[in-house]
Amino acid sequence: MIDLATAWDLLLPFLEPLPPEELPRRQCLGRVLAADLAATVDVPHADVSAMDGYAYAGEIEPGSRLPVGRRIAAGDPPGRELPRDGALPIMTGAPTPAGADRVVRFEDTRRFGTEGDGSGGISGEGGGGGDGGGEVEIRVPPAAGANIRRRAEVLAVGDPLLSAGSRLGPPALALAAGHGLASLPVFGQPRVAVLPTGDEVVPPEAEPGPGQLRDTHSDYLLAAGRGLGLDFRPLGIAPDEPAELVRRMGRGLEEADVLLVGGGVSAGELDFVEAALEELGCRALFTSVAVQPGKPLVAAVRSAADDPQGKRRLVFGMPGNPAAVRVTYRLVVRPALERLAGWAAAAPLDALLAGELVAPCPGAKARDRFLPAMVEIIDGRPRVTPVASRGSHDMSAPARGGALVLVPARSAPREAGEACRVLLSE
Repeated sequence: MIDLATAWDLLLPFLEPLPPEELPRRQCLGRVLAADLAATVDVPHADVSAMDGYAYAGEIEPGSRLPVGRRIAAGDPPGRELPRDGALPIMTGAPTPAGADRVVRFEDTRRFGTEGDGSGGISGEGGGGGDGGGEVEIRVPPAAGANIRRRAEVLAVGDPLLSAGSRLGPPALALAAGHGLASLPVFGQPRVAVLPTGDEVVPPEAEPGPGQLRDTHSDYLLAAGRGLGLDFRPLGIAPDEPAELVRRMGRGLEEADVLLVGGGVSAGELDFVEAALEELGCRALFTSVAVQPGKPLVAAVRSAADDPQGKRRLVFGMPGNPAAVRVTYRLVVRPALERLAGWAAAAPLDALLAGELVAPCPGAKARDRFLPAMVEIIDGRPRVTPVASRGSHDMSAPARGGALVLVPARSAPREAGEACRVLLSE
């Protein structure tokens, strides 16, 4: 049995991001960039107005009036010139005319000599008609440069746009769209196969017979995978029969980059997963981890040289109890999958946040203990309420507590108000 930090160190050499691929931009949500991107256009494309108002030049006194020319709208091409000693109505995003050095807001003006005389304000008539005419009174003259966005003040052609390693959310994809990038280079995503085992396990829709129970591993893992945006594929339920287990696991290794096997990894007479892994050419990295619940966690790798398709495969043999599956997935499997997808996932213990207990917390014996907990963020700090659990077979406790609070090995019980460390939900 090894500690969690050592287990992670053994896994890390096998968690390099998967090879990159080029995907259409709209299929890249949640993916990780595999190469740097550069700006393809200047932003803004020209000097443009930041407000609806009037463009003019020079210092003038409050109450001064200027003749009004024809309006400039967003989408008009650059190149208009400011009339001598005049002003042009201009819309937000429209190119400022040559010679103008400031824009006054409609709210700070009053218009004369047109229909709606004297109305001013921010309405359309305040800006005058498209043909111009009349005069505008500048009630609050702005400073030079006011309300003008300068060409390329945000980005110039060739500037860094997005860096390799960036996870692509809606703002990043919108940025790429604004630069006309139809496809993006992203790291591959791991395909994951899920295989619960056990003669006593039946599908959720089946009525369990005497001594049987419904499969919960598949629903938990498939939902957790969807939460990450990954492709998790169910392989049914494998019986406690060595040849059939090897066949089912072999299929998983053919179809997926990562195989998650539930149950069959303890020291019982019907725990055949480790032997099946050996038969399938997989080398175990570790077979137990000093956590509670979740001690019987196996990690194994099949090298590209030993794989019929020439690809490296990763296998996690997860415990049979529901709470232990949740703990081992959240601590080890999830960050491993994130690394394969190119995310900068932290080591398991580094991902814990400092919090404060709201209720008493029990102690731990020889292993780090992870208890379900409810978390409320108050003033930026997690307030943690441990949820009572009857053991690793208790599914109701994890369902009520969306987080995991760490009880360090050999620690005494703690009271409300004491510090703790917590791992937020899936």
